[in-house]
Amino acid sequence: MSAFIHETATVDHPVTIGTGTKIWHYTHIMSNAIIGQNANIGQNVFIASGVVLGNNVKVQNNVSLYAGITCADDVFLGPSMVFTNVKNPRSAVNRRGQYDKTHVGKGATIGANATIVCGNDIGEYAFIGAGTVITKSVKPYALVVGNPGKQIGWMSQYGHPLNFDENGQATCLESNQKYDLKNGQVIRIS
Repeated sequence: MSAFIHETATVDHPVTIGTGTKIWHYTHIMSNAIIGQNANIGQNVFIASGVVLGNNVKVQNNVSLYAGITCADDVFLGPSMVFTNVKNPRSAVNRRGQYDKTHVGKGATIGANATIVCGNDIGEYAFIGAGTVITKSVKPYALVVGNPGKQIGWMSQYGHPLNFDENGQATCLESNQKYDLKNGQVIRIS
């Protein structure tokens, strides 16, 4: 199956769009963007030139992805969440080409209305709560909420809180996958 592109979407050329991807109403994808297979790009989304989205990425309505953003496979971007690409914008100062890069790791979730300040990477399987403002990079599997964002725990690959015992081990309630916490880092062990 090839990609589905709604008739109201604007897709500049050249772009790379993987098979099975769906692009919905009033979305604009600029030239040289790359979107993987089986992605779902919601309504009123903007994807700038050079943005790279992996396979099975879900972009909900009203999200703008600016130059310098890459998302690995299985990333979820919640409704109306925001990426920035310049730390010190001024209308009268042209900073085009000075965009800070932001990478979102495999399986990460960014909740509705969250803001990711550019230059701060999101680790794989991290979970950013709705409305959170990220001002520093986020560790893999971290659960981060608030303004500014603070880590309050850890999440499994299935999106459940991980409660580590005194030996630094936890099990996901849904998948029964096991995790180890050592030196402030979470590793899936089975």
